[in-house]
Amino acid sequence: MASELCSDWQAKACPTAERKKKHDRPRKAMVCPTGEMGAMDWYFVGVDFGQARDYTAIAVVERAETTGAWDAVKFAWKKEVSLQLRYLERVARGTPYTDVIRRVVQVTRWPDLAGRCRLAVDGTGVGRPVVDLLRNERPGCVVMAVNITSGLKETSEGGYYGVPKRDLIVGLQILLQRGVLRIAAGLEYGADLVKEMTAMEVKISASGHEQCAAWREGTHDDLVFAVALACWNAQNAYPNDPAGGEQWWTNQHQADAARIFRKGGKDKKDKK
Repeated sequence: MASELCSDWQAKACPTAERKKKHDRPRKAMVCPTGEMGAMDWYFVGVDFGQARDYTAIAVVERAETTGAWDAVKFAWKKEVSLQLRYLERVARGTPYTDVIRRVVQVTRWPDLAGRCRLAVDGTGVGRPVVDLLRNERPGCVVMAVNITSGLKETSEGGYYGVPKRDLIVGLQILLQRGVLRIAAGLEYGADLVKEMTAMEVKISASGHEQCAAWREGTHDDLVFAVALACWNAQNAYPNDPAGGEQWWTNQHQADAARIFRKGGKDKKDKK
């Protein structure tokens, strides 16, 4: 089963993602969301648990730092950050929660994800017992339980994040409009995701609150919320774009080369 999952992941890898260029610099070690040292790229899993007649959806988004244009002033390559939707899955309706949990844990333990992913799950409808069951299965990553609310502010209490539904949906739309979120070509449920996103609209309730929902009766929204949770998960871990010196790919050898280049040759000490 593990080998099938690995092949499944490789088959659904993003063919439209920007390939590494010949001038890509070696990736530096960094402090990851768990506090450990690791690679630059991290994976963020979003799960929208379905109730009795709904699907459960699983989405995997990769946060990638790639090489952009060369900046002659900084003498370094520009760093570009993107979120790449790599995997989408729908679990059949009526599947017992124990089997759903096992499937989610399998995904977090795939070779590409193991040890460098975070998991955000919607605990709004299924409640604390299902979230506790997931945590007891030890998925090997940080588990972030989310209650999707109709409020205006994000909150955190008792191990749960309260996230306004509007923030999830509008945040997803903004990522797409900015070109930050890229959807892999050939995803099995890619077309269904596009339909769900097209069907979403913002309504104003009688009390004056904004409500995000599908405007067509019977339209599912599980894929949209799974992807939105994965993207929220990534932005929770990395709330800010690279700033300062982190906007460019640099290392000590590049700094030395630049210093020597400006001097027109080797250091005087090297000449002796």
